[in-house]
Amino acid sequence: MSQLQNKVALITGANSGIGYATAAEFLAQGAKVIITGRKEAAIKEAVASLGNGVEGFVADQSKLQDAEALAKHVKEKYGSIDILFVNAGIAPGSAFSDASESHFDEVMNINFKGAFFTTQKLLPVLKDGGALIFLSSVVANSGLVGMAVYNASKAALNSLARTLTHELAPRGIRVNAVNPGPIRTAILAKDGRTSADAEVLYDQFSTVVPLKRIGNSEEVAKLVTFLASDNATYISGAEVNIDGGMGVNPIM
Repeated sequence: MSQLQNKVALITGANSGIGYATAAEFLAQGAKVIITGRKEAAIKEAVASLGNGVEGFVADQSKLQDAEALAKHVKEKYGSIDILFVNAGIAPGSAFSDASESHFDEVMNINFKGAFFTTQKLLPVLKDGGALIFLSSVVANSGLVGMAVYNASKAALNSLARTLTHELAPRGIRVNAVNPGPIRTAILAKDGRTSADAEVLYDQFSTVVPLKRIGNSEEVAKLVTFLASDNATYISGAEVNIDGGMGVNPIM
């Protein structure tokens, strides 16, 4: 039986990577899916590739007016949604000593402020008993060198998820955060790294992952789908790592 039959889901930042893979998995499990992204051409391409049951909406998560327009559109066309997956994010790096105000604002405006207000604006159309899932990162609980602002943005996101776990419980809304470790996506290339630079990073990460490999977007998508489904009705307030065991420190 399909896990998400007759449910309506909204995924931010879903024209590629984990968001796209999750949209594909949601569709395979019977959901109708709305995907957002900043670039119209990329959204149109993703919608064409995903096929029936998906709608695209151009929205920049860092812009409050876009979140308001998205919420208005969802209310008018769908009435409500069952699942909200706040996935959009960026991961540019900078050493703490070199981080500029513009770098700080860019990362925080999308990864935290944008996620915060996108969620706030969409909560009125998220059904009671629905599922709210944030895509965070294992760096929320660690200190990846050269990524001070990104790390902080994800820690803030997980803090928000913990607070909303309590605030939304009276409505029966389950709130969870998914913390991927190293996953092979296009996010590194989007943030200015060459494919060769990305491969160097992947190789470095794979040496510290007990499973000795990089994860893929489809693996994360299956976890998100489970948390969004009625198979996870007693899971709320969780921060679920999907990192090949990287977060476990060996005794010897």
